Amino acid sequence: MTTAPRVGVFGLLGSGNLGNDGSLEAVLGYLRAEHPEAVVDALCGGPEVVAARYGIPATRLHWNRAEYRTASRAGAIAAKGLGKLVDAVRTAAWVRRHDVVIVPGMGVLEATLPLRPWGFPYSLFLLCASGRLLRTRVALVGVGADAIGDRPTRALVRWSARLAAYRSYRDTLSRDAMRAMGVDTARDEVYPDLAFALPAPPASASSDSPGAVCVGVMDFHGGNDDRARAEEIHRRYLDGTARFVRALAEDGRPVRLLTGDACDAPVVAAILDAVDSPLVTASEAASLADLMTETAAADSVVATRYHNLVCALKAGTPTLALSYAAKSDALMDRMGLGTYCHPAREVDTDRLLEQFRALEKRSAQLRQALAERNRTAARQLQQQFTALTAALFPAAAHRETP
Repeated sequence: MTTAPRVGVFGLLGSGNLGNDGSLEAVLGYLRAEHPEAVVDALCGGPEVVAARYGIPATRLHWNRAEYRTASRAGAIAAKGLGKLVDAVRTAAWVRRHDVVIVPGMGVLEATLPLRPWGFPYSLFLLCASGRLLRTRVALVGVGADAIGDRPTRALVRWSARLAAYRSYRDTLSRDAMRAMGVDTARDEVYPDLAFALPAPPASASSDSPGAVCVGVMDFHGGNDDRARAEEIHRRYLDGTARFVRALAEDGRPVRLLTGDACDAPVVAAILDAVDSPLVTASEAASLADLMTETAAADSVVATRYHNLVCALKAGTPTLALSYAAKSDALMDRMGLGTYCHPAREVDTDRLLEQFRALEKRSAQLRQALAERNRTAARQLQQQFTALTAALFPAAAHRETP
């Protein structure tokens, strides 16, 4: 009799980021469909949310509950230091209980947003090092990566990738970045983002009159190397986005504001206050499925967060990216909309409106193109899951071979 495989999922899951949770949902769907015998649990940022929403046992990622708060007092600093030691033991003990650990998607190998090396990069290194020492296979599945300038962060990310038993990426940019950082990627494959494996929303009814526009906003302050200019970047992004929303409302277009993380709420509030129009409303989407439903009902989408873009493209809705990182440009290019990108750091409202109007003029053509790209993405993700079974569940792969 074969023992059921013990599978762990790991990451900043259940912490308010809808993209991270959508990647988890896609991997859980794969496990339940292809490996229903697997016993699954999580080590994650929001264990209560993950346990309630996905029905799996979950353990808190950090011993120190104040891990992501700024520590200024001696006691808080000491607690953080102690937490790093405790987490090393806790992570190893958790890894030891599993045959396989999966890190589902997410930008775990990048620093396109502000990031400290002793935060998540350290946690990921503990996971991958424990997996190698304890002979538990750790898989980085469909993850994002980018070139990292900060040396401690780059070292932790590089060693995490090297120590993992399996790696795949959500775009070629990510694989190239890891190769440039000294990781042997000869056997690593590239597949679409895991969220493209989620169920597609129903198509919305077409209308001859201009309809709603979804505008996805973000608490954007630049990247890891922009800390000195963070407030200036945020102000320019917010002012430019608010002016764009106001222009849409003045044209009589209903605007639906979308977010992708709990931290984006103040940006929504600021835009609602600045525009003050009944045509501008805020979505209360609590999952990627909710976001896909919102974007499927829209005529067009203009969005910043990476997984807002994924949702809109998956829904087949013409989309314009307020791009804050190369990964957004790569995604748009992969889906055939590479010309519809606008820099989030330098929002030029007039230019953005020109691009938006050009997008809408090609709406019918773009919807057809997106439908074909989505069919291709679905086929490629099935190949990803087949490869994952072969790498992590060899006994199951052998049984399925005719």
